[in-house]
Amino acid sequence: MAIAIVGGALANKPFNGGEAWVRLSWVLGLRQLGFDVYFVEELADGACVTESGQPADLASCVNRGYFESVVADFGLEGNAALLYGGGRESTGLGLAELGDLAADADLLVDISGHLGAGPLAGSRTRLYVDLDPGFTQAWHADERVAFALDGYDHYATVGLNVGAPGWPIPSRGIEWIPTLPPVLLDEWPLCPPPAGPPRLTTIATWRSPYGPLEIGDRTMRSKHHEFRRLIELPERLEGVAFVLALDIHPGDSADLAALQAHGWKVVNPREVAATPGAFRDYVQGSSAEFSVAQGVYAESSSGWFSDRTGVYLASGRPAVVQETGIANELVPGRGLLTFESLPEAVARVEEMVASHAEHCRAARSLAVEHLGSERVLGRLLERIGVGA
Repeated sequence: MAIAIVGGALANKPFNGGEAWVRLSWVLGLRQLGFDVYFVEELADGACVTESGQPADLASCVNRGYFESVVADFGLEGNAALLYGGGRESTGLGLAELGDLAADADLLVDISGHLGAGPLAGSRTRLYVDLDPGFTQAWHADERVAFALDGYDHYATVGLNVGAPGWPIPSRGIEWIPTLPPVLLDEWPLCPPPAGPPRLTTIATWRSPYGPLEIGDRTMRSKHHEFRRLIELPERLEGVAFVLALDIHPGDSADLAALQAHGWKVVNPREVAATPGAFRDYVQGSSAEFSVAQGVYAESSSGWFSDRTGVYLASGRPAVVQETGIANELVPGRGLLTFESLPEAVARVEEMVASHAEHCRAARSLAVEHLGSERVLGRLLERIGVGA
């Protein structure tokens, strides 16, 4: 049986059920294709904390507890490793065992470059997966930024237009392979929408953790700028509820108050979506998704498509999302609707609500046709010449 190793951040993002699903989709998706799959994560010195954010050791930190809980819930015991301090300590597989695995591994999938040129460099084929198109390429092109993409055989990105003619950020010699995010269709079954008035939701972080992004002499907008442009949306649509599970810093209290004053309901994502199960319940308890994108995703026409939107669609939940240039792969229409301005957002929501049942059916059909993990990962592996 072919061996695949997936590296990514899970313990580094405790109480974030959506981020957990991103990594699980690759791990479980590759397993469905016949690989013997191992998940590996590294925690840097000082990354271990208590639930209140205080420093802790590996044995008692919430990072480890969250990692082990998710691993157990999805049957990955014995096939997972959490390394701390460069492998000085670990839970699950140890550094020596991983070194032996890497020597025999047919594939290493490094999500967002989490592992880098570490102890698993011996894997036969190394694939970098870019989840932040625009940021990744701009950092790579900027010699002032300490960011390296060396050491991989192939590079995939969820920015469907990255590297295409007209893409505004230089690729600097990297051939980017576009891919949609894989969705585990069995884990995200079609289910009836909730009763009652339409309830559009999403899960987001108010400010980009990366800070502002400069490309040339231009500073790209961030997600909070996009929400501010649409802040009046709930007031324009009577009878439609908009709910944000929003990670927002107390220092942004003025923005929080403004959102609430304009009719947005804001909930704590840690309370409603901390685990993969809670995240799924939150998504499937919605009528549809409404969300914006990072400014660079839209302004560069990157073709970015969200893994979060993918699971809404798979559940039979339509999505009304900001246009990023996805039409070459996913043609917006029934089930998936896009907008560029406040008036367009109002019109797309009205259109979706007026024919909600039809859009729900179309959403699931889109996911089955385009996003199933076997299809997405199968195409990608065929492109890079790796088989189970």
